[in-house]
Amino acid sequence: MAKEKTYRTFWKIKSGAEIYKLTVSNADVSLSVIEYGASIQSLTFRGKEMVLGYDKLEDYEKYTDCFGAIVGRYANRIENGSFSLGGKNYNLYKNDGNNTLHGGKIGYHRVKWTGREEDGKIVMQYLSKDGEEGFPGDLSVTVVYHLYDDGIGIEYTAKCDKDTVVNLSNHAYFNLSGGKDSIERHYLTLDANKFTPVKEGLIPTGELRSVDGTPFDFGNPKLIGRDINSDDEQLKIAGGYDHNFVINGRGFRRFAEVYSDITNISMDCYTDMPGVQVYSGNFLNDRKIKGGGEIRKRYGLCLETQYFPNSVNIPSFPSTVLKAGESYKSRTEYRFKYISNQLKEEKKCSR
Repeated sequence: MAKEKTYRTFWKIKSGAEIYKLTVSNADVSLSVIEYGASIQSLTFRGKEMVLGYDKLEDYEKYTDCFGAIVGRYANRIENGSFSLGGKNYNLYKNDGNNTLHGGKIGYHRVKWTGREEDGKIVMQYLSKDGEEGFPGDLSVTVVYHLYDDGIGIEYTAKCDKDTVVNLSNHAYFNLSGGKDSIERHYLTLDANKFTPVKEGLIPTGELRSVDGTPFDFGNPKLIGRDINSDDEQLKIAGGYDHNFVINGRGFRRFAEVYSDITNISMDCYTDMPGVQVYSGNFLNDRKIKGGGEIRKRYGLCLETQYFPNSVNIPSFPSTVLKAGESYKSRTEYRFKYISNQLKEEKKCSR
């Protein structure tokens, strides 16, 4: 499988640090990642762009949507910006009302990572120092972007010198129509029988609620926009979908399929994590993106594989504690394919 590499100065952030963009590609897939936030800047399948991004680094600094970025040290929300670990209380920076979101004021999506291309892979590394945003311990993080014939894989590893909490994810906004239409026109299938309902502030209540008979049932292919504006309390709180789904099963497994009938491209999603945050881009607003494109509200779909939001404060949720010297590991893959006309009609009949 022939691969190409591009390694060049992409821009300079406000601190003056140079940010590099690395690109690996093969016959069908091309992936570009920038050191700012270890962000996926571009992901194309057979020449069609699959994710939202910017041409200028100043836009990554300007907007807070985390386009394609690694989010951490703790992805998603921590209620009241605090947690207890080992009998000690830790207070974090509150950047989302009274809560901490995606690591705080300067999460991993707003720092410079160190990147390199290695045997057709893109490797990104970052050292999060003890006390950064209030979290304990020096945490060494490595994210490896793997290139496949039909997509990409994201492999996360981390190790800390103190007991800490870790929840890493990637915040790519997918749009399989190439950004030509709202993701409300995408079909979504989720292998998840339950989700975690939220209260104001999008903090989980602690309940695991069945999706049966609710707008959160994506057991069969369904247009994302079909129920998104329905009279449902959960959808009203979030302004659409912005909820953690409890993925069925354990280990590395397929958890979702996304399909666009504009391009006939389908994306299969795999992970070993227990949950996925499905975010329908409810807070996106009108703006220009790379290649002269324009987006509006709900023009991007995030599938953020993760531990459950606020797990640090809900004992019944999967634990995010990482013991000193132990290794944090997780893996997620996004794989693309073209759908035949027969399968296309079958999906349409399922809506």
